[in-house]
Amino acid sequence: MSGKDFDLEQLAAYLHFTPDQIQKLIKRGELPGRKVQGQWRFSESEIHHWLENRIGMSSPEELEEVERWFERSAPVEESPIVLSDLLSVDAIAIPLESRTSNAVIRDMCHLAATTGKLWDESAMAQAVQAREQLLSTALENGVALLHPRRPQPNLLAESFLALGIASSPLPFGNRSGRLTDLFFLIGAENDRIHLRIQARLSRLISDPDLLAQLRHAESPWDAHQIIQQAESNWND
Repeated sequence: MSGKDFDLEQLAAYLHFTPDQIQKLIKRGELPGRKVQGQWRFSESEIHHWLENRIGMSSPEELEEVERWFERSAPVEESPIVLSDLLSVDAIAIPLESRTSNAVIRDMCHLAATTGKLWDESAMAQAVQAREQLLSTALENGVALLHPRRPQPNLLAESFLALGIASSPLPFGNRSGRLTDLFFLIGAENDRIHLRIQARLSRLISDPDLLAQLRHAESPWDAHQIIQQAESNWND
């Protein structure tokens, strides 16, 4: 992870905002930053967490715009994010047999490791568990987006997704007590790719009809086709 700091103008350029828009966010207390010798400085890692939180609170329409923003600002060498490419059929477990939160994390990391995209399932499981202890990723729609607090590029061959669909929902730390039965594991090579994956995945899981289809998928191939078709519809 980079320890880079932005000044106000650099952050405006990075976010494709104007300096005035950045100033307004600062005045409203909506942007993490600090003053150093009278000048605003913004930690890249804190800005990425801020973006992650904004993604989590966005509507489907806003998520679509977030995706467009990431595409516009992506480096030339960075490939488009396509969930059905990141998620191979052999990284889908139906049903996921885990019955405790720790078992879910362990089994999802093992599932990813069987594809060859995750090299160290134990280290990844520890990093994901540490993230869940800070704040559960279990959402109100019964979906959890498992990921480490920071990307772990040294553990990965490449960025990936894994998906586990439990036959019956289980407690996974949701603050309102909502049970969870759909588990996505996100493995990203850097913060930027993680945010791009999360934005696209958040858009996917905002569709209750699609979630219902996934819950009724009879095989990994069926689940993969459901996701692939959803992305195809976005491009029509």
